[in-house]
Amino acid sequence: MPTKFLHTRIRVSDLDRSIEWYGKTCGFQVVKRSDKSPAGNQIVHLEIPGNDHMLELTYSPDYKVEFPEDLMHTCIGVDDIVAYCQKLEDQGFEIWPDKWKQEFTSPDGRKMAFLTDPDGYELEILEN
Repeated sequence: MPTKFLHTRIRVSDLDRSIEWYGKTCGFQVVKRSDKSPAGNQIVHLEIPGNDHMLELTYSPDYKVEFPEDLMHTCIGVDDIVAYCQKLEDQGFEIWPDKWKQEFTSPDGRKMAFLTDPDGYELEILEN
């Protein structure tokens, strides 16, 4: 039986704010939620419909979310990056780099842009 990559966990400072942010920017939906894991954390699994890999958001009131800049990022693929990013900008989200409509820097030639979530994690957007 092959190994399967199931989820990636990130720590967040406000669970509901992160659920809302990932829902509005990427279309993530809550799959399951636990208000108390064995370690005492609140955990929410999010997925983009049609994808197998999930994003696990973990919150604990006694954990301060801090990490070095550019430690990690997540990435989503979209069919029309300009339309997708314009929709997000129209909703008040900040897309970067500033000239994302004119300058895309993917090494393999695909268009790319970025968002930063409420805790400082980068979300890369690549055009499929």
